[in-house]
Amino acid sequence: MPPRERVWLAAAVIGWVAVNAAVLLLAPGHAPFDWPAQHDPPSGPGQVIAAQLALGELLLLAVVAYVLTRRRPNPAIAERVPPRPTAHRELWLLVAYGVLAQLGGLFLGRALGWHPIGFHLAGTLVGTADPVRPAEAIGWAGYNGLCYALLPYLWFRRRYTARQLCLRSADRRGDTVLILVVLALESLAQWAALGHAFAGLTAGQIALGAPVTFVLYLAGTVLPTVIFVQGLLVPRYARLTGSTTGTLVLGGLTYAALHVFEGWGRLGSPREFVLTILFVLLIYVLPGAFKTWLTVRTGNAWVHAWAYHAVAPHTMHDTGLVVRIFRL
Repeated sequence: MPPRERVWLAAAVIGWVAVNAAVLLLAPGHAPFDWPAQHDPPSGPGQVIAAQLALGELLLLAVVAYVLTRRRPNPAIAERVPPRPTAHRELWLLVAYGVLAQLGGLFLGRALGWHPIGFHLAGTLVGTADPVRPAEAIGWAGYNGLCYALLPYLWFRRRYTARQLCLRSADRRGDTVLILVVLALESLAQWAALGHAFAGLTAGQIALGAPVTFVLYLAGTVLPTVIFVQGLLVPRYARLTGSTTGTLVLGGLTYAALHVFEGWGRLGSPREFVLTILFVLLIYVLPGAFKTWLTVRTGNAWVHAWAYHAVAPHTMHDTGLVVRIFRL
């Protein structure tokens, strides 16, 4: 392993251990979050165990993705962006833009009497005791789709081709096989963890709610991840770090950072704020890194969207939430 990869790997391992230890230290019992959709109240030990299980699952999926793509030419996504000075400038402009978009979502959501507008609709994956109205759900999807997908795409598409933005497949058959295999495995994992994904819903509610959920989350989190994270930031991480491991680490951290203003987060005290950040890291760094792995292996940012985002987990997991919001 090259020295640069070893450094990034060591940093990732040390950081992961530190986050887990901090969660156990600050929340040895229940954590101050309201997760009504979960079987048990959130706790430090429970979340640490869940994170290690997720790590094992995603390592398995990463191996599967590697095996399915091992004979492909290297997509070399780092070469799709300009040399370092330009890539560096574009990266920091994107980071600054992302911070402003996050703060804008926080203040706009509060001004309208909603939850903060983050990368997930309030209640996603964990449920919420606070009511979410249709206007908030539509506003969340519209804000994120505009700020993180449409505007960045229009700006960069004037300068770069679809291939340079990782939005065009170089191997449609191979990408399709990879998508179907990962989607099948992840769907089975979701089913094993959650039981019947649509429990409590009638056939009519599923028929109406699943397409609405798919479209809502496509605009609100899937397309923003495809464009802003995987299409724009990840290739620049690859160019500037010169490291696959570094690219995965930064991709995972970026994905987690975009979820800081989750509807379940608590910012009222220093302990609550720190625990919110730590829980976000435990929950989202690994999925973000795996999404980045799929892009690095295929050069196609769409692969993660269909294999490990739009359908599983969101349509499977959040149709019940959308049915309740829209009273379907």
